[in-house]
Amino acid sequence: MGVLSARGPEIVLETERLRLRPWRVAEALVHRTLWTERDPRVPAHRRIDADGRPTLEDVEGWIRDGSRAGSLGLLATELKATGEVVGYCGLIDGALGPDEPELAFELLRRTWGAGYATEAAGAVVGWARESGHARLWATVRDWNVASRRVLAKVGLVETARVEPDHVHGDVLFMTRGL
Repeated sequence: MGVLSARGPEIVLETERLRLRPWRVAEALVHRTLWTERDPRVPAHRRIDADGRPTLEDVEGWIRDGSRAGSLGLLATELKATGEVVGYCGLIDGALGPDEPELAFELLRRTWGAGYATEAAGAVVGWARESGHARLWATVRDWNVASRRVLAKVGLVETARVEPDHVHGDVLFMTRGL
């Protein structure tokens, strides 16, 4: 599904319709928009707070210094046909540490239903395999049926591990051997 290519020091993954690559500061508004579109059931620390944080300037700073990218990388997801960035997909240090990374993705609502999340996630699964990881994890809220479907389509299965959360919805752990 994905093609891994190194362009200088950065990772670029390509699929038929998508290019996954490092974020650019000029794309901070897209990243911040993802924060504004999050479901109200998402924990408060992952949504815009009462003071309007993170601000656009905060997000620009994160992109500039890489402080919020995770040690493995959340890549901007760009439509190859237009160059428009519509979200992110990548690997982060998960609950089990860097040797067993977590797959994470988020797309702008207006792009939902087009198969982009599945396409991007498939490319990242390939990247994880080619990088030598033996297993990949994902965490997802029990109410997030669409994301659970994407994860199942790229081969992750639910485990017995669940972190109960009566306020925001239980966190399900999904995994896949590579």
